[in-house]
Amino acid sequence: MTAAAIVVDAFVFDAYGTLFDVHSVAAAADRLFPGRGEALSRLWRAKQLEYTWLTSLMAGAGDAAAATRPDFATVTAQALDYALAAQGLVLGADGRATLQAAYLALSVFPDVPAALSALAPRPRWILSNGTQAMLAPLVRHAGLEHHLAGVLSVDTVDVYKPSPRVYQLALDRLGIPAARIGFVSSNCWDAIGAKAFGFRVFWINRTGAPVDRHGPPPDHVIGTLADLPPLLRE
Repeated sequence: MTAAAIVVDAFVFDAYGTLFDVHSVAAAADRLFPGRGEALSRLWRAKQLEYTWLTSLMAGAGDAAAATRPDFATVTAQALDYALAAQGLVLGADGRATLQAAYLALSVFPDVPAALSALAPRPRWILSNGTQAMLAPLVRHAGLEHHLAGVLSVDTVDVYKPSPRVYQLALDRLGIPAARIGFVSSNCWDAIGAKAFGFRVFWINRTGAPVDRHGPPPDHVIGTLADLPPLLRE
């Protein structure tokens, strides 16, 4: 199939790492720990994702109170505490609050506003692990309100990606077949989960990483979000 044959009726976007640069928190971290910000940011993000997968697997097992799924704000705080401890860094309550607040004002990738605009008039939604309280400030801070129809949070189904229950939220909201929905993520594990569900998937591979092997590969691999609009047939 050629690129000219791609037809998508609506788009769903991952937020963290796809529209918003999670490692923009490194600047705030570096002010607290000069020369250590980037390493702290990367470990923080890695543990944040790991905890979402683990808590999804643990939910509903054993004692109900102990197995309740923490929301993304809680997971993010837990991952920060681990990253600090793992790197031998000591940070008080004010410093922790500063870094957690940085997640509410992540930088948007420079090509995002123009690319989202170019995809109009197709409906464009965010589907994210984040809570509504975390995502709304991000969208406002980046000035993306006029480019997006809305935000879907995993909190509605009480499980994290890549659970099929999360991807089903997009079908329920949009009311169109999965194959006519373009799913966009910079996280390969998320792209594979979305492809297994049945979406047409665009993986933004900014770092030139290999495709993960644990499931069906994404339909399209692009370098930036700006590469997406030219692929589509009007």
